[in-house]
Amino acid sequence: MTHTFKSLLIGISALILCAASTHILAQDFPSQKVLSLELSTQAAMAAIKKCHDDGFKVSVAIVDQSGLLKVQLKADGAGPHTLDSSRRKAYTANSLRDSTHKFAILVTQKPELQSLSRMNENILLLGGGFPIKIGGEVVGGIGVGGAPGIEYDEVCASAALKILKADDTFEKQ
Repeated sequence: MTHTFKSLLIGISALILCAASTHILAQDFPSQKVLSLELSTQAAMAAIKKCHDDGFKVSVAIVDQSGLLKVQLKADGAGPHTLDSSRRKAYTANSLRDSTHKFAILVTQKPELQSLSRMNENILLLGGGFPIKIGGEVVGGIGVGGAPGIEYDEVCASAALKILKADDTFEKQ
């Protein structure tokens, strides 16, 4: 075999090996949907505006898929406790993958599930929190706190889910 032919074979083999390893590495990293900061901020503002228009001063929190705070806004005049409740509702909805109100009802109906509310200090089983599901995947959670009743918190959270084009906006039929 000539030196040029050997070099050509080695070069082609290296290219094939490189292409194959790139394909294998790409399979090792699954893709996931991510909430952008801009869209999350627009959604939180929509919730604040909806509650403001209804006469309520609230806080809104949006967490990412990991339960970490992405955006949190507090309306002028909203109570300081609303910051904590909105964050915990968003965390709970994301973590448990469903409405916080649903779990609040569930633990009253099934006392053996009471420990759900004590899983960690971030869990809050009080209506006003929804998971953010896009394309069948939970990508975060939203929580609203401060309106005089969970049904009002939920209407405002639903306004944010519309902005996010979420699979479910949890609107009451």
